[in-house]
Amino acid sequence: MKLIVGLGNPGRRYAATRHNVGFRIVEALAERQRIAVNEDRFEGRFGAGRIRDAEIAILEPQTWMNASGESVAQALSGLGIDDPARDLLVVYDDVDLPLGRIRIRASGSDGGHQGMRDIVARLGRQDFARLRFGVGRSGRGAGTTEHVLERFSPEEEHLLAERIPAAAAAIETIVLEGVVAAMNRFNVAAAD
Repeated sequence: MKLIVGLGNPGRRYAATRHNVGFRIVEALAERQRIAVNEDRFEGRFGAGRIRDAEIAILEPQTWMNASGESVAQALSGLGIDDPARDLLVVYDDVDLPLGRIRIRASGSDGGHQGMRDIVARLGRQDFARLRFGVGRSGRGAGTTEHVLERFSPEEEHLLAERIPAAAAAIETIVLEGVVAAMNRFNVAAAD
């Protein structure tokens, strides 16, 4: 089984913010694959299903972004996943990428992302796959925290309507064909 984790903050206040694009991407994946993510498990919203013959679980930690590692660690343990390098994918926002740009890596640092920092600290490793989704930087001088907690503009939402499904397709490729195939296909795709 592969565990696919989308990062975000719980509650309606944060639902449409840049920081919650990880939730939106895994929800798009769940919709495409007809997987209900409606169980309260592992301190998160959880659902399990399949992408063709591959078993997957989807998790949206509800522990707040900066404490995502607790939920992820519980899910890995509870699902009996003993090799995160093979069976864990974390999906999250990245201010260093232009809006809608997708970057997939097999491992790496937390890149300054607080949710990833907590996951790496809790697991004691960083050799697991991640899909970073660009939310861009503020063009009006807002700080990073303020920027990621803002909602997308209507124009940005129009672009997201195309790019979020592309990110869900990238996850399907990771599950079915592997990280390298997904990197080759999606890391080179321009956001515009």
